[in-house]
Amino acid sequence: MPELVSIIMPVYNAEKYVAEAIESVLAQSHTNWELLVINDGSTDRSAEIIQRYDDPRIHFVTQANQGVSAARNVGLKLMTGDYFCFLDGDDRMTTEGLSSRLAVFEGEPALSFVDGAVTYFDQYGIIKNKGYVPTFHGLVFDRLLRLDNSCFFGNTWMIKRTELVYQFDTDMTHSEDLWFYIQLAKGKSYHCTNQVILEYRQSNTSAMKNLQGLEKGYRDVIKKTRMMNLASGSQIFYLRSRICRIMFLSYLFDGKKLASALVCPFRIFTA
Repeated sequence: MPELVSIIMPVYNAEKYVAEAIESVLAQSHTNWELLVINDGSTDRSAEIIQRYDDPRIHFVTQANQGVSAARNVGLKLMTGDYFCFLDGDDRMTTEGLSSRLAVFEGEPALSFVDGAVTYFDQYGIIKNKGYVPTFHGLVFDRLLRLDNSCFFGNTWMIKRTELVYQFDTDMTHSEDLWFYIQLAKGKSYHCTNQVILEYRQSNTSAMKNLQGLEKGYRDVIKKTRMMNLASGSQIFYLRSRICRIMFLSYLFDGKKLASALVCPFRIFTA
């Protein structure tokens, strides 16, 4: 039987889009999957819409609102697949989203992670021309610490499941996904397909818009990486430098917070 892939989908007030997300999973050319939908205390019609789907591969769990990390952790505990990946309730997986990544794993069994390309679409469902295509192949830990765009972390990664206990840090509200992948990546190999595997919905409610929260999240990643001795001093120094550049440009682009941008490097380097 083909490999089982667990797809973990946290949902919070996504009534406008969750049907599209589920339909994109139902349309997969690779049919041996389980979809774990965790309703994180939605107050809209999300639960009603999800429960309309009568497919034994779809598993629905509801909980009081605890945040996306807690919802993902529920899925991580329940999953039974040989591989797993994440899909947000307002995004869409392309028809070959699973099969194209599994094909890369099949060609190189030593891999731990396989990534894929992304296109972006707006609130009206219109695909934009720009997209993201990963290019890296090899040991990925150092690239993650460099926040290298050739293998940017996120929902596009399919992960080969091992005996590890997988868990997001629920105390973090930003950069928790970066920290999740950093903990998994040391000594592990990564590859990618240039096929589009995810269609990402762009909105104005992204956590990336909260620059102070994002900065705190990055500071937490630095502290945790240092405390757990996961990286060398030079690797942590480079990570700090890269984050300083990202945050300075983010504040500068925001325009209204230029003063914060000027002190950001000091805050990061004293983390």
